[in-house]
Amino acid sequence: MDELLVALENGVATLTMNRPQRRNALSSAVITDLLAALDRAEQDSAVRAVVLTGAGEKAFCAGADLGGGVGGKGTADYAELLKRLIHFSKPTVARVDGYCLAGGMGLMLACDIVVASDRAQFGTPEVNVGIWPMMISALIYRNLLPKQAVPMILLGDRFNAEKAMQMGLLTELVPADELDTAVAEIALKLASKSPIGMKIGKAAYLAMQDMPLDEALDYLSEQLTVVSETADAREGIAAFMEKRRPEFKGE
Repeated sequence: MDELLVALENGVATLTMNRPQRRNALSSAVITDLLAALDRAEQDSAVRAVVLTGAGEKAFCAGADLGGGVGGKGTADYAELLKRLIHFSKPTVARVDGYCLAGGMGLMLACDIVVASDRAQFGTPEVNVGIWPMMISALIYRNLLPKQAVPMILLGDRFNAEKAMQMGLLTELVPADELDTAVAEIALKLASKSPIGMKIGKAAYLAMQDMPLDEALDYLSEQLTVVSETADAREGIAAFMEKRRPEFKGE
């Protein structure tokens, strides 16, 4: 059985971690396959957006497969996967249903948009087995205030989707039977945008985060000039003036 399923439809590549019997826990093979699939998706001009999800209703991803041990190459590969998702040039959506724990939280937070069902469960239980959510802490601390992030990690408790939404971990929370429709609507909307505009904009967003305000404004001013000179920007403005849908080519 393939542990990662890849499907492409209407410009949206869906990557499905396919280990439902293990709550889609991350094995070394899954991480390697995800890295390869992301590389292919980035090079494929037919892919305009990526959805990351897990097979079945029980889990998005329950974290690392502890049966394979902790540390070593698998840990380094997981860190590489987080970086790959964060810096991915095309928009990414996490479709979260069931358990999203530990390393699964990292994958979720590395995506641009998170859509979760109301039956999803979240948590960082690493402390309960004597370890610590090391790599995902870098993402947790960038998404939560310290008085939310630190107790979550220290206590290791699970919490429901409503609390995750209140904390700011999710983009959208929907009933379980509406999850696929909500994800499809968002993914198709993303796929309709300018690929080159998305690429330049996402890179600029990441680059400016740690800049002083004046430096960030100067940098973003330069990047606005760069994106404005693309063929897609000219097409988008022309389509707006002519009251028609733009035909973006990613140039």
